[in-house]
Amino acid sequence: MGKVLMGKVRFLLPGLFTLGLNTLGLAMDLESNLKKHIKVLAGDIGERNYIQYKGLERAGSYIKEEFVSYGYQPVEQIYHIKNQPYKNIIATKRGEDKKEKIIIVCAHYDTVLGSSGADDNASGVAVLLELARLLYKEKTFKTIKFIAFTNEEPPLFMTEDMGSFFYAKQAKGKKEAIDGVLCLESLGFYSDKKGSQDYPFGLSPFYPDKGNFIAIVSNFSSHSLLKIIVKEFKKAVAFPLEYLVAPVFFAPAISFSDNYSFWRFGYKAVMITDTAFYRNPYYHTSQDTPEKLNYNYLAKVTEGLYYVLINLGR
Repeated sequence: MGKVLMGKVRFLLPGLFTLGLNTLGLAMDLESNLKKHIKVLAGDIGERNYIQYKGLERAGSYIKEEFVSYGYQPVEQIYHIKNQPYKNIIATKRGEDKKEKIIIVCAHYDTVLGSSGADDNASGVAVLLELARLLYKEKTFKTIKFIAFTNEEPPLFMTEDMGSFFYAKQAKGKKEAIDGVLCLESLGFYSDKKGSQDYPFGLSPFYPDKGNFIAIVSNFSSHSLLKIIVKEFKKAVAFPLEYLVAPVFFAPAISFSDNYSFWRFGYKAVMITDTAFYRNPYYHTSQDTPEKLNYNYLAKVTEGLYYVLINLGR
């Protein structure tokens, strides 16, 4: 997650949801799979970015191989920065009826300099991979694209060299009918301790002081997409959820990931996050390592998003 300043604002009323337990459940190996992905990316590979280019390439290869193992035929969208190739990795699940309509699920696989990036953003990539695995055999009318983006972190953050900016610009040129984008950004760090969640000045009275929830944020143009996601997540799992809708000028942090690129081109997009540096003291440091994450909570979030995508796809 690109760090600049983070601000949050409640839309209309405080909206903490404690969600109903879904009794269907998912594959029993979900939690262990998430742990495996994060261990490979943040443990075995470690730092991965334009300086640690070999790590970036290894991470991209791992993601691509996982997509293939699930049955997809992923493609690499390659672009260049100073003659150096970078790649977005795209796995596509074709819709069976309204296949021209596209839902995008994305996460960036690079890290900030000096960090192995377990939470930011191996956690997002791990959820992306598991959603792709779980949804491969599901029937959906709309097309779902699972995309691992490169170059989200500074100094490329909020520039045209972001992998997501390159994708969104080309999608706009090709007039892709993107119905919505779910950006997975730092999903794995949680705490049930009082006082573990921080906020910008003045907002603490309106939010819980425990960092044990997942947050979904959007701009006003994407509010309708956020409402659907919140509704379907609420029906799927018992997990606390915070939401916010705000203008970017008032709450700049809502644009602090790849959703920013899609907003630039007029697409509806939301960011799903654990709130990053307002909760995680290891954010953007060398201590952002796999053992710091809560894999049980991460699995619950993944399950909720799985049911969200089934309904969005139909």
